[in-house]
Amino acid sequence: MKIHEYQAKDLLRAAGVPVLAGKVVRSPEEAAAAFTALGTPVCAVKAQIHAGGRGKGMVKGSTQRGVELAKTAVDAARITKALLGNTLVTIQTGTEGQVVRQVFVESGCAIDRELYCAVLVDRRVGSPVLIASTAGGMDIEEVAHNTPELILSEPFDPDRGLAAYQTRVLSAKLGLPTKSWRAAEQFFTSLTRAFLALDASLLEINPLVLTKDGGLVALDAKMTFDDNALFRHKDLAGLRDEAEEDPSETRASAAGLSYVKLNGTIGCLVNGAGLAMSTMDLVKYHGGEPANFLDVGGGADVKQVTEAFRIILSDKNVKAILVNIFGGIMRCTTIANAVIEASKTVGFTVPLVVRLEGTEVEEGKKILASSGTAIITADGLTDAAQKVVAAANAV
Repeated sequence: MKIHEYQAKDLLRAAGVPVLAGKVVRSPEEAAAAFTALGTPVCAVKAQIHAGGRGKGMVKGSTQRGVELAKTAVDAARITKALLGNTLVTIQTGTEGQVVRQVFVESGCAIDRELYCAVLVDRRVGSPVLIASTAGGMDIEEVAHNTPELILSEPFDPDRGLAAYQTRVLSAKLGLPTKSWRAAEQFFTSLTRAFLALDASLLEINPLVLTKDGGLVALDAKMTFDDNALFRHKDLAGLRDEAEEDPSETRASAAGLSYVKLNGTIGCLVNGAGLAMSTMDLVKYHGGEPANFLDVGGGADVKQVTEAFRIILSDKNVKAILVNIFGGIMRCTTIANAVIEASKTVGFTVPLVVRLEGTEVEEGKKILASSGTAIITADGLTDAAQKVVAAANAV
């Protein structure tokens, strides 16, 4: 689950991480009032969407950027008016962009240097890790790609937390003045504690700024949470903004399905994340483009599988569907019955290729064969991938 910058900063403030004062607004008039209330000579007016790169992002059809500085209340109102209700395109949204529904007006500060830091889980070392860089700002992705030596890394034990000596090592490598090392220790320690306490999967501060008086402030904040741990954080559920999420993904989540929408034309319904990834790889290998990742899991019932078909078919780009089931926990008969049920209640308007293996496979194939449903059967995954690509190309 993702949240907005202003929500992340509320959580960081509660955890003791220094952030600036700000107000979320939903009209130009509220923006002007917020600028006046904050009382600083300069405020940042920031579009709130679930995507990075807002500083370089542009509103479709205009020269308005996603983040701008306002020096007066009139400026704040003007910028907010240009953002609200319009589509912001950034490097992370793709060309379709995302609609701006709210804006964050934040007080300014005297910046000495811009840095970067983030906390995430590094699967290579098997622990959370605090990473930082002297190259903070909007081009951190390019920095990581072109000059990876500028990215500093400090893994830490989730039970013991970040050690004080690690904050001093980072402070030295970041070139912070010694008078700022205590502030750095407090900042990095609070940040990593918040990451662990909230079961976050990513906590990114870009930029992290060193102020003129030697303090450290989180000037921006991106936070995502591990969906599997949200049952421990009922208070976080209210932070979810479904308007920022793909409706199909929201619908799938409610049905207990793992679904990610992609840009291809071949819908995939598979059981097991690994098999789903392999299926998508083979579809691409044989010249097709997957329209989605969809894992129905090992315990899905007919109702869930039928809903999975509805979700796939709701994508107007889908030209063919590949069902690839290896029956371990999931029975092939369940899938066969679900295919038939879906054909009755939803109706297949595109070719359907089915490959079944495993538990009750012969019974499942008999059910499909006797159903009268137009199905292209396949023997083996390669055969299935070739047939579904051919079917999609023929549409």
